[in-house]
Amino acid sequence: MTEFQTEPLDALRSYAGARRPRRLRRTAALRDLVRETTLAPDDFVFPFFVVPGDGVRNPIASMPGIAQISVDTLAGEARELESLGIKATLLFGIPVTKDALGLESYAEDGIVQQAIRALKDAGPELVVVSDVCLCEYTDHGHCGLLDAEGYVLNDETLEILGRIAVSHAEAGADVVAPSGMLDGMVAAIRSALDGAGFERVAILSYAVKYASAFYGPFREAAEGAPRFGDRKSHQMDPANAREALREAALDVEQGADALLVKPALGYLDIVSSVRERFPELPLAAYNVSGEYAMVKAAAANGWLDERAAALEVLTAIRRAGADLVVTYHAKEAARWLQGSGA
Repeated sequence: MTEFQTEPLDALRSYAGARRPRRLRRTAALRDLVRETTLAPDDFVFPFFVVPGDGVRNPIASMPGIAQISVDTLAGEARELESLGIKATLLFGIPVTKDALGLESYAEDGIVQQAIRALKDAGPELVVVSDVCLCEYTDHGHCGLLDAEGYVLNDETLEILGRIAVSHAEAGADVVAPSGMLDGMVAAIRSALDGAGFERVAILSYAVKYASAFYGPFREAAEGAPRFGDRKSHQMDPANAREALREAALDVEQGADALLVKPALGYLDIVSSVRERFPELPLAAYNVSGEYAMVKAAAANGWLDERAAALEVLTAIRRAGADLVVTYHAKEAARWLQGSGA
């Protein structure tokens, strides 16, 4: 090596000698020791799509590994979640019949009400979160009552949301999660719960829910796609970020106990902003069906390692500031984290 080559290299070594971040990446144990963001099964919330019948398990083509299931299978599901260290579930229901008013949404023997009771009987310590919305129960597939022009009526729907929340609380839900993005929904639900003696039931508000293209597989699973139009009149414009903080602030003022951002992966900046603005409240993020389906499809084609990609996605959502991640990968991720494979 010539003098010209040696001197710069020696100078670089002298400078880098005191500044080598790679020292703490040398072994797996060192990397674990200094890891900034952790991922564990109790960070996950696993969704269920519950349908009428007995012994039902209808695979969802666009969401490999996920199925619509009947109430009688939930005891086994609760035991599986417990064994995996997953402590919470989110319930969606597909009713026997649908109508313009979504009447089964708050029926005492409604599908979600039955599911709540089954889960709490099988696993009293399991945190049961119930979705509060009308889209799965109405024959038009929209999130509320409609006027003659097909526009979602805001204030008229709020009373129905209160009834749904109270019926879920009566069945034993720990947390209700209004997802319709209607103005005043948190205040209406809090008033209804408190008025019925359910002051202890918490509200996890979908405070920031975008009108996203990534909900397609979910609409197959929940059978709640709108028969006409779309949901852009109440769900947020994906181009807006400042508005997200306004929406979250309104829900905090109305008494939300926790906030949720949906979707997650394409909106990590929003997750981070909401976390920074409201550090005192628990924050959830929904790793939605389309995000799940993309990873599954790419893995099925051999284009990426599903385990590595899914865990990276979930870690990124946590790193952005989410305390909880609603994810269809919850069971698989819990097994991977436990080291027991897929």
